[in-house]
Amino acid sequence: MTRAIRTVTATDIGRMSDALYIFAGPAGHRKASKFWVLLVLSAVIASAGVIVDSTATVIGAMIVAPLMTPILGTGFALVLADRANVLKNGGLVLAGASTVVAVGYLLGVLDPIAILAENNGQVAGRVSPGIFDLVAALATGVVGAFALVRSDISDTLPGVAIAISLVPPLAVVGLTLEAGAPDQAWGALLLFVTNVAAIIATATVVLLIYPVRAAAMSAGIKVGVLRGRTLVAVGGVVLVIAVPLLYGSLTSWLDFYLVRQVEPITSQWAEDAGWTVSDVTYTQGKLSIITIGQPPEPAVGELRVALDEAGFDDIPAGVTFVQGDESDVPVTTASP
Repeated sequence: MTRAIRTVTATDIGRMSDALYIFAGPAGHRKASKFWVLLVLSAVIASAGVIVDSTATVIGAMIVAPLMTPILGTGFALVLADRANVLKNGGLVLAGASTVVAVGYLLGVLDPIAILAENNGQVAGRVSPGIFDLVAALATGVVGAFALVRSDISDTLPGVAIAISLVPPLAVVGLTLEAGAPDQAWGALLLFVTNVAAIIATATVVLLIYPVRAAAMSAGIKVGVLRGRTLVAVGGVVLVIAVPLLYGSLTSWLDFYLVRQVEPITSQWAEDAGWTVSDVTYTQGKLSIITIGQPPEPAVGELRVALDEAGFDDIPAGVTFVQGDESDVPVTTASP
């Protein structure tokens, strides 16, 4: 590790500054136009991918998305105590995020079907973030910062882009807001904020471990005083975000455990009537049970008694009966 740390030079600092500070240097306008074109295109791709529920399309949007650059740039500027670039990169992240949300909202308007977690797997996977999303984001941030410092492993950056979810959650925010589901939009926004905070925090740590500040000084770059309260604030943001994520994970685990306990009861109830339970879920404090079979339908009162006897008397339940009959609908042929 020590030998690797000593490889950071003034040339590396120049390379990182040129890559992360989008508006800096003589090519600033060119880099800015590239950023916005790629961002809008990635937003369109991500939103369309979510709408059609295509994982491959969403992954394509992750590779194209340029939001990782200003996020890492914020961490780089924090390490150098460069307040101006912290504000520029942070502002760019906010402006970019707002743009993606707007694109998602507009594409949602064009789709007559409301895009919600209930009918779309891409949305469902991004509206209930948990603590492991934070863990993954922290690890991904380390890889991204390491690849930034070590130009010889920059070929890992496409993998980092796929691993971290930045544009797709924002597209989900716009789509679910348009569909009238602010609670789901909040969940997707929390996932985005989690990823941003984790990347900035881990990038700051990695860049501090490497002699980035010393190398910047030798390159003639102005380096400010890095105060401890800045680092405490960065860590504090991550800890604050971890609270709702822990709560979400705990709730998911408890719901999963509840469903596992209820499944044998519902299956036995359905089997006694010659029916089959195809799905049991627990959302928003209510059990939802889907059963398939032939008439007559099982008595829901018997299920209520079975649940009460098992100690689930305080949990409401709803049953959807799906009959297995199939009837042909012939095509009417017009008379010649």
